[in-house]
Amino acid sequence: MLITIPDLLTKEEVKACRAILDGGPWESGAKTAGPQSAQVKRNQQLPATCDEAQKVGQFLLQKLSQNHLFLSAAVPLRILPPMFNRYATEETFGLHIDNAIRVNPLTQERLRTDLSMTVFLTEPEDYDGGELIIEDYYGAQQVKLEAGQMVLYPSTSLHEVLPVTRGERVSSFFWLQSMVRSDTQRSMLFDLDQTIQRLGGSLGLDHEDVVSLTGIYHNLIRQWAET
Repeated sequence: MLITIPDLLTKEEVKACRAILDGGPWESGAKTAGPQSAQVKRNQQLPATCDEAQKVGQFLLQKLSQNHLFLSAAVPLRILPPMFNRYATEETFGLHIDNAIRVNPLTQERLRTDLSMTVFLTEPEDYDGGELIIEDYYGAQQVKLEAGQMVLYPSTSLHEVLPVTRGERVSSFFWLQSMVRSDTQRSMLFDLDQTIQRLGGSLGLDHEDVVSLTGIYHNLIRQWAET
């Protein structure tokens, strides 16, 4: 399931985040690449423990905690600290799959990566190339969103960032462990929750059918959730 989270950040919030990030201690992204990824990764990253990354990362996590669409799609258990990368001209990250287990650099906690996230922090007209290509059941999906928008997709997906041919692409990327391991089950829960929200808006949250569907939703969470 590939979900776009629109308007996670306002344009002013994006501008404020970029003002902090652009002055950070950028370094080669190869430093955090595994043996396979290092062969295809050419970009820049902020160290996860630097002040700039932590400040903007905490702000992103706060925004996500208030976003119902994200919570509905991800059913998050634990979220790794947001990281930040930058692609200048001719920089790219070839086809790869994310590590199944990642370590929180701040706490050393190990998390299973169920979902990957990218928050775009550059307007699409400000750079050429740099599309995020995600392989899913329906083929290759090309993603290039407005600044402040986010894409959420299974970490099991093969994906790549095409070479930037003009300008600069800045984004945040990070992972989460969901309470619901199965992507199929998360998709079913998401569809059910979105249906409940639509029916609640038209019939009222106290309508017997809405109450019944809400009960089914929570009982499925009880059945499938890992905590």
